[in-house]
Amino acid sequence: MNTPTNKTLIFDTKSQAFQLHSSLPVPIPNPAKGDHLIRVMTTALCKGELDWPTLFPDVIFSENPEGLIVPGYDVAGTVISAPPASRFRPGDEIIGRTRPSRQGNCREYSIARSEEMALKPPNLSWAEAAAVPVSALTAWQALFEHAEVQGFHDPKSPLTKVLVTAAAGSVGIWLVQLAKMAGLDVVAQVGNLENDKLVRELGAADVVNYKTTSLKDWADTSGPVDVVFDLQGGETLEDAWYCVKDNGTLISIVDAPGKWQPEQLKGKTVKNEFFIVADNSHQLSEISNLASEGRLLMMVDSVWNLDDYEGAFAKLDAGHARGKVVIKAAG
Repeated sequence: MNTPTNKTLIFDTKSQAFQLHSSLPVPIPNPAKGDHLIRVMTTALCKGELDWPTLFPDVIFSENPEGLIVPGYDVAGTVISAPPASRFRPGDEIIGRTRPSRQGNCREYSIARSEEMALKPPNLSWAEAAAVPVSALTAWQALFEHAEVQGFHDPKSPLTKVLVTAAAGSVGIWLVQLAKMAGLDVVAQVGNLENDKLVRELGAADVVNYKTTSLKDWADTSGPVDVVFDLQGGETLEDAWYCVKDNGTLISIVDAPGKWQPEQLKGKTVKNEFFIVADNSHQLSEISNLASEGRLLMMVDSVWNLDDYEGAFAKLDAGHARGKVVIKAAG
C-alpha cells in the first residue's frame, strides 16, 4: 500500500523565500486535542500573514515546535479522520479558520479542530468556500462583538449609521452585507467606480471615493457616524477619527486606533479597539447557514494552483484584490 505524501508550501522566515516540497509526510492528528485530518481542497491567503512570525512569534510558534511556516489559514476540504466524540465525521465537507499558531493549509492534507470548523455550504464551490472563514468571521466579530450590534434588525439598537473603509476588500464586502442585514445605513469607502457599483449592490447607502474625497472632508459635510470599521490602517485610520461621533466606536483590524488619534482630537471620547479574529465554530456555522440560504455574496478575486503560489502571493501583495486570493491544493 502506498503511503500518501503531502505537497506542502513552506515559507522560510530567515531567507524570506518559499519552498514547495512535493513529498512531506501527512500530518498525524492527535484525537486528544480534537484534531481532524483534512484533505484540503482550497485555502485562501491573508494580506500580511507572512509578517506574522516576525511580529507575533510567541503566538505563531506556540503550537508549532518544528517552526515550519505553512501559509493559508482558511481551509475548505473533506474530513478524512475525526476524534470519536466529534460532531464531524469522515466524508463531511467543511470550512474552517485554523489557528496561526499551527501550520496552515497550503498543503494537500492539514489539521483542523472542531472549534475551528463548520459544515461547508453545499451551494458554494470549493473556491468560494475558502473565501469565507477568516474574512467573514472577522466581519461578524467586528459587528456583533466589538461594535455590540445586537443581531439582525434590532429595533432597540441606538446605532443607525456605520462607515466601512476598504469596503471592497475581503473583509469589507462581508461587513457591508452584514451591517445592511442588521438594519444599519452603511457608508462604504472605495477607490473606483467599479467598486462603487459593487458595494452599492451589496447594500451600501452611500459611497466615499478616497481618490476624490478624503474621509476628513466627507465628515465635514456628511458625518459623523456611530461606528467606523477601519480595514486599511495608516492615514485612513487617522482620518477615521474625524468620522466617528463623540461616544461612538472606532474598530480596526489593522492597528490600535489610539496610536492614530489626531492631536487636535485628543479630547474626543471614542471607544476604540484593535482586534484579531478568533476561531468560533458557532459563528462560522451561522455564516455558513446564511450562505446556504443565498443571503450572502461570496467574492473570489482569483484562483491559483499550489504550484503557482508565486503568482498568488504577487496578486495578494499588489493590493486592491476584490475578495480573496484562493489557492487550490487538491490535484
